[in-house]
Amino acid sequence: MKKIVKICLISILLIMLFGGLAGASYVTVSLAKYQTLPLDTESLTSPALNIEVFDTENRKMKEENQFNGDFCKLSSLPTYTKEAFLSIEDKDFYHHKGINKKRIIKAMLNNIKAGKLKEGASTISQQLIKNTHLSNEKTIERKLKEIALTKKLEKTFSKDEILESYLNIIFFGNNCYGIEEASTYYFGKDAKDLTLNESCTLAGLIKSPSKYSPILHYDNAIKRRNLVLNEMEKDGKISVDEKLQTQQQPITLNITQRQTNKLNTYSQASIDEASKILKLPAKQIAIGGYKIHTYYDEEKQTTLKNALTESKLEDADNAGIVIDNSTHGVLAYYGNSNFKLADIKRQPASCLKPLLVYGPALNENVISPATQILDEPLQIGNYNPTNVNKKFSGYMSVTDAVKNSVNIPAIKVLSYIGIDTGKQYAEKMNINFDTQDDSYALALGGMTYGVTLKDLATAYTTFANDGQFAESHFVQYITDKNNKLVYVHKPLSKTVFRQDSAYLMTNILQETAKTGTARKLSDITNTEIASKTGTVGKKNSSGNTDAYNISFTPEETIAVWFGNLSNQPCKIAGGNQPTSVVKNYIDSQSFAKTKFDMPSSVTEMKIDSLEKEENHRLVLASPYAPARYTETCLFSRFNAPSEVSSNFLEKPNIDAEAKVEQNQIVLSLNAQKHLTYQIYKDDIPYQKLENKQGAFSLRINFPENETTLKITASYLGDDNNNLQAEKTFSLHKPKTTPSQQKQKWYI
Repeated sequence: MKKIVKICLISILLIMLFGGLAGASYVTVSLAKYQTLPLDTESLTSPALNIEVFDTENRKMKEENQFNGDFCKLSSLPTYTKEAFLSIEDKDFYHHKGINKKRIIKAMLNNIKAGKLKEGASTISQQLIKNTHLSNEKTIERKLKEIALTKKLEKTFSKDEILESYLNIIFFGNNCYGIEEASTYYFGKDAKDLTLNESCTLAGLIKSPSKYSPILHYDNAIKRRNLVLNEMEKDGKISVDEKLQTQQQPITLNITQRQTNKLNTYSQASIDEASKILKLPAKQIAIGGYKIHTYYDEEKQTTLKNALTESKLEDADNAGIVIDNSTHGVLAYYGNSNFKLADIKRQPASCLKPLLVYGPALNENVISPATQILDEPLQIGNYNPTNVNKKFSGYMSVTDAVKNSVNIPAIKVLSYIGIDTGKQYAEKMNINFDTQDDSYALALGGMTYGVTLKDLATAYTTFANDGQFAESHFVQYITDKNNKLVYVHKPLSKTVFRQDSAYLMTNILQETAKTGTARKLSDITNTEIASKTGTVGKKNSSGNTDAYNISFTPEETIAVWFGNLSNQPCKIAGGNQPTSVVKNYIDSQSFAKTKFDMPSSVTEMKIDSLEKEENHRLVLASPYAPARYTETCLFSRFNAPSEVSSNFLEKPNIDAEAKVEQNQIVLSLNAQKHLTYQIYKDDIPYQKLENKQGAFSLRINFPENETTLKITASYLGDDNNNLQAEKTFSLHKPKTTPSQQKQKWYI
């Protein structure tokens, strides 16, 4: 047994040895091969580059795409600014030759201990190469190229030159490339004037500009800044007192918009998307000469931009997006803000209801548009929701609940299908939830982190596309500097809803545009339009923080947001400013397809409105039901009522009696309100009775000896057919018996 174990151990050691030798040989050969890779010195020193972006007609877009234009000399920066970056990113920068072997070994051990790739070991020199020469993919080949080029970099440039280039190229979020632009944007000052607090904030930001953004995640930014201060104190770059004093300070922003680098333009959104597609930073896209071809429609962009700009409020930002339902391409995008809005997630408010609640409930055959829901006070555990107006309206249809954005019915319907089911549907449309998003507040759009405007708009295209979802894109295709195609957008659709469910949801949202919260769209005549509004308010406040209108036509989906990222309430509401922008945009457009197609799986049925109003049930109307007591409703053929109402099962019956008293006919009639009675005397119309219910008596003069009295009862039934009953009475005066002559008495 011992011999076998010994043999196994020796075998394992030999395998490891040969594996190590093979790996070392591969690395050595690869490094030798990559020594021939050229070092692009222009990409390291050029302060400004441009990216060519083209519209859907292959015309170069007019929007400014120059970036990284402000160069900062290393010698102009405060010493603590340089030391902040060195302490957190590369402590041994001035001592290694581009590769920090000790750091690599330490990172490897920590990663093995953690069981995952927790730490990186790139030096500032390596980061500079990666950001100017290579993609972000994590492969051995890319790492070997990075090492080879880093060695060339260290031989070509001095340490100060490398650090200077690094600080002028590194990405700080919000489209800021280089420390000068970052300083100007975040703090409204030149980089040479940065304080220790501000320097450490920027140094901490570059590891993950989104996660450590002082705009989006202030607490994360504070923790990261304090870590930088700790590292500086450990390295002896600042005193303990300086560290403690600075850690007590807040991060005070002074956001400044840069005219040469607009954050919320279509071209910038396209560049950001291309960067994700190619896995390259924007500067490297420019260096590589890539050309970005988009779905941009100049006329639609101008219309959207003008509508948003004209409606801009002093205390609220806004943004809008237009998506082509068939190509899933973004036709227009624009925002008015000093903040980059494209990636910001906000609470979607009631706009989440069709995606999470009503659409799924229709697809699960739990409701139909006419289903009655009781709007009443509700408490679920400690959750005590209410409606916006603090009132309750009793029973209402699903359509009325959606179009008037009533909260209680939405929560009830979510309880019918279950929170998990609702989330599963929404997640199929790229609406993502946090683990804490597990309460019924979700029915009202109460999410931990929210959703971006683009993702919300894209989800709504599912209804316009017969229940099929596909991601929307700015980028149509990308070519390299030799005009070779390197990427083409190919929408991948997946089924979320059945056709009937998507159409019924669309039909409900059409009612919202006609008579609901989006009724400002009611006079649009150039296309059918479905719409949903949403408003995020604050308790005990007279204003709101977010307002939406998401609308779609058979051809396009348009989403508009107004809001305040500081969450200070302002005078906005979904049915006001956002809906006005949508109306201005739609009114200016012409559409080839103007009507939504009703699928064969949707059917019209007549229900008994008396049963709906009195018992809140949806049952089919009897063929003999009066038209006034029927209601035409849309149903899925998979969820249509089959029970026929017990009301009006027979043709109308006249319950009447007639008799003669002295010189009058007394007519007693047990009237029914839905019947119209016509009384004839000797075939001559005598009197018409309508809207009478219950016992009714009528006296008719009868001077003749005999007459014929006829009563007809009629009403409009199903399919407007006239149903009629008739009853006839032949009446005679009673014959008088001659009175006996009085006996004459003679005296």
